[in-house]
Amino acid sequence: MWRDYSLGYIKNNRSSGISVMIAAFISALFLSLLCGLFYNTWKYEVERIELEEGSWQSRIEGKFNKEDIETIKSFANVKAVVINEKESKSQQKVIDIYFDDMGNVLKDTPKIAESVREASEKVTYNYELLAMYLVRDPQDTAPRLLFPLFILITVMTSFSLIVIIHNSFAVSMNTRIHQFGILSSIGATPKQIRSCLLQEAAALCVVPVILGNLLGIVISMGLLHMINILLGSGTAGRHEAVFGYHPFVLAATLGVTILTVWISAWLPARKLSKMTPLEAIKNAGELQLRRRKKSLFLRLLFGIEGELAGNALRAQRKALRTASLSLILAFMAFTMMQCFFTMSGISTRETYFERYQDAWDVMVTVKDTEVDSLEEMKEIRELSGVKNAIAYQKATAKRLVTENEMSPEMKGFGGFSHASGNYAEETENGWLVNAPIIVLDDVSFRAYCEQIGVTPQLDGVIIRNQIRDVTNPDFRHPVYMPYLKGENATSILRRSGKEEMMVEIPVLSYTEKVPVLREEYGKSDSYEIVHFVPASLWKEMKGQIAGCEDDTYICVLGNENSTVEELNKLQKAVTQVIGENHITESENRIQEQEANDKQIQGMMTILGGFCVLLAMIGIGNVFSNTLGFVRQRKREFARYMSVGMTPQEIRKMFCIEALVIAGRPVLITIPLTIVFVGFMLQASYLEVGTFLAEAPFVPIAVFLSGIWGTVALAYYLGWRSIRKINLAEILRDDTMM
Repeated sequence: MWRDYSLGYIKNNRSSGISVMIAAFISALFLSLLCGLFYNTWKYEVERIELEEGSWQSRIEGKFNKEDIETIKSFANVKAVVINEKESKSQQKVIDIYFDDMGNVLKDTPKIAESVREASEKVTYNYELLAMYLVRDPQDTAPRLLFPLFILITVMTSFSLIVIIHNSFAVSMNTRIHQFGILSSIGATPKQIRSCLLQEAAALCVVPVILGNLLGIVISMGLLHMINILLGSGTAGRHEAVFGYHPFVLAATLGVTILTVWISAWLPARKLSKMTPLEAIKNAGELQLRRRKKSLFLRLLFGIEGELAGNALRAQRKALRTASLSLILAFMAFTMMQCFFTMSGISTRETYFERYQDAWDVMVTVKDTEVDSLEEMKEIRELSGVKNAIAYQKATAKRLVTENEMSPEMKGFGGFSHASGNYAEETENGWLVNAPIIVLDDVSFRAYCEQIGVTPQLDGVIIRNQIRDVTNPDFRHPVYMPYLKGENATSILRRSGKEEMMVEIPVLSYTEKVPVLREEYGKSDSYEIVHFVPASLWKEMKGQIAGCEDDTYICVLGNENSTVEELNKLQKAVTQVIGENHITESENRIQEQEANDKQIQGMMTILGGFCVLLAMIGIGNVFSNTLGFVRQRKREFARYMSVGMTPQEIRKMFCIEALVIAGRPVLITIPLTIVFVGFMLQASYLEVGTFLAEAPFVPIAVFLSGIWGTVALAYYLGWRSIRKINLAEILRDDTMM
């Protein structure tokens, strides 16, 4: 009997059933989409870790023989044992261990080390990989929050979707309180009523849940493909993501969706079944407001319709809570994200690409090669399209700065009183500061000498004699002044970590001009004194200073207004000259800018997608609430019409409600965004006019228009359902709804 009753109700009340089906479909779609994206993100991170660090779970260093290796292999949980030739040294071997069950890695590895007579200090764990399987070691201090964050977001999303579907079921079931009161009075038990409501929920949700899950898988596949296109597989440090979908993910998604639907239906069904027959029969099935308040602002703007709309919104406050919160968070997150990336793009362009566009077009890193042994520079300078080419190497040293050496301008802002111990160490004779060394090839050093007006020679160094006023926090518009008086004819460089080892070298010049390189000086350490040294002089002194990097850099400047095709051709030609005898890595300026733009676009697409997802959750709740409350609100509007309100006034009331729901995110977001942008502008010292010239008004307006349009559509559909009201039929209290 109850099955026939439920099927009959579903057939005769299609609008109520459709709202429940839409809510179930949205829930299944979003959960499937999130689970699919999170699984593929997790899968991508695991692949990245395995490519960069390896797929081993633990490793042991020691002097192992064949018997030891066989002993390790004999452990039950050990899947494979591999000798790491790259990490192993002459006497010490490094063994990578792979386990069948990662959950026991932290428990089994110490036992394995003990069995081969190695101390626990010789054991290393692949913490980053283990964390992706929720295996954590208390000794690992890194946060490793990526996978727990996935789970937390899924749980929060599930909770939000439970609220959405719960509202749909609550709306549908609350319209039948009067009806179930009559059925209860003639003998229906609470258990029968609950069973009836739950089987209706099952009948309505089976098809939407299946379709939503399938569509979520398809959309997650499309999003992953789009991310690959936006970010590009050629981006440094990124491999192409390959879509995957484990059966366990499908089972988990279906399980969570079914549980979500069941909880959403069970909560109102349980509440409804506990009502007494008298309470249920007396219930009129319309929205109730415990305490009416005057909406002065809405009444001032829209008249009596505004006050009625305000009371209606207060009556629906709990039902619309998810919609309001979701729409506010979505619009706020999208607006702040757009503003943040706009300011970040301006800063990157001004401080990097525009600043160094005349310094380099192609950069080549020559691995394990010293600048004084690089013989191909002459051939590179003769290549077609090369305007200038500089080879250089970097080294570290220390230098003592005395009180008498400091310039009056530096003493004026306090000298070293503002410096931390990491940058300037005070000694009895002065302050020991960092002295980075830039070793230029001889041809480039001579050209640098001519640039600053010094007679070209290779028997001395040139010192960058410039320091920023550290008391001025505006890093975007720094004030520079002389660092040293520039009177000393020599400079004493000391070996980092062994300051007793030193070398005294002649100073050719103190200058504020630097070679045209893709290097920044005095950025993180304002007190460093940069020394430019010719390669031939460095060859004589490097044994005493040491601290030199292994690689050499070649900075190539091409012709003005070169296109990406011309730079690609130039990059290929340079690497062909160098690559015959060396291992190289290269990049060109335009390609790097395009890769940077792709990364920003990819991040904005991903974050924007989550904002859209959040907005759709809110919009889904608005649709569910608007369409579901139609039956309950017919009595409300019939009563208004009975006292003289026209359909046009009721429509105006509906429009006011839609305006308040869609306008609330704007009223809350705009002040907070102004505060956020103001703080960011102040922190980055970016001019307001510069930001406003590129402010993301268009994408924010499009996103807001989407919210307004969908909310307006939801209320239009609701209005269309109730505009033809039969007063006599609606106002009858004893009619089963």
